[in-house]
Amino acid sequence: MMKTASISDFLKSNLIFSGNIKMVLIATALLTMGCLVTIQGNSQGPPVYEVYAIAFTDVQTVDAKWATLRKKPDSLKMCNMVWLIKGNSKNILLDAGYTLTDSAFRVNTNGYVRPDVAVQRMKVNPGDITDVIISHPHWDHISGIDLFPKATVWMQKDDYDYFVTTAWQKDGQTFGFHKEDVLKMVNVNLQGRLHLIKGDNLEIMPGIRVFIGSRHTYESEYVQVTTGKEKIILASDNIWFYYNFDNLLSASLTFDTTGYINQMKRMKTLASDVKLIIPGHDGQIFTRFPKVVDGVVRISGNK
Repeated sequence: MMKTASISDFLKSNLIFSGNIKMVLIATALLTMGCLVTIQGNSQGPPVYEVYAIAFTDVQTVDAKWATLRKKPDSLKMCNMVWLIKGNSKNILLDAGYTLTDSAFRVNTNGYVRPDVAVQRMKVNPGDITDVIISHPHWDHISGIDLFPKATVWMQKDDYDYFVTTAWQKDGQTFGFHKEDVLKMVNVNLQGRLHLIKGDNLEIMPGIRVFIGSRHTYESEYVQVTTGKEKIILASDNIWFYYNFDNLLSASLTFDTTGYINQMKRMKTLASDVKLIIPGHDGQIFTRFPKVVDGVVRISGNK
């Protein structure tokens, strides 16, 4: 089946992923002429990934008032986790978790296991992590970034800029931010490992797209993983709990409550099944999906 693509898409697919020099030269010549090309569709289809949720604290009960703007006495099951995406010669983490430093806001540290240790349950060493996608720079998602020293780090440019500069100016919002995490991210940048993203609905790796609009932080992002016929949404804190999602309730911490709700609605159109929309802190994930080992469940390929 033939499909029409823009020159920029053609160059991206051939220059970044295929390395076919002859095709790049042809595409460059066509770009100079300002025309479109027709290319053969990828007969191999999208890459196949395995997607896992990995807990690094125990599940505990919290009051729903803490997590939503609705003042009801409902309780929620909360835990902290990272998400491992394996495949296509990659070991990708969504978020890096946190380390227990002196300044850490000690919420739910029961059963804490350092994230680099937690991922080893899947026989993945910290040095094997090729990429870390940062959904947002709150301490419980970014403080562990130095645990994965070889990884390319992906973050929205506007979120990074706010985190390292504007947040610390007069009238800036620093809740959930730690100064030592700013220094860690600046160091990642100085090491040449930081890849800044700017925009919505962008494919940053084959089968991996990022989306914005929830504004949990200044420009938080969530991830769509396409693996086989499944499209999985790893929302991180762009959905805190199933409670938020089921009731279309904004998290209590966001720059834009309407945007937060609208993105939850949008996620329903981006996932192949609403069951594959995964919130950021809900302990129910570890009972809704098949257990692999203690503290790990498999999100993908369960049909």
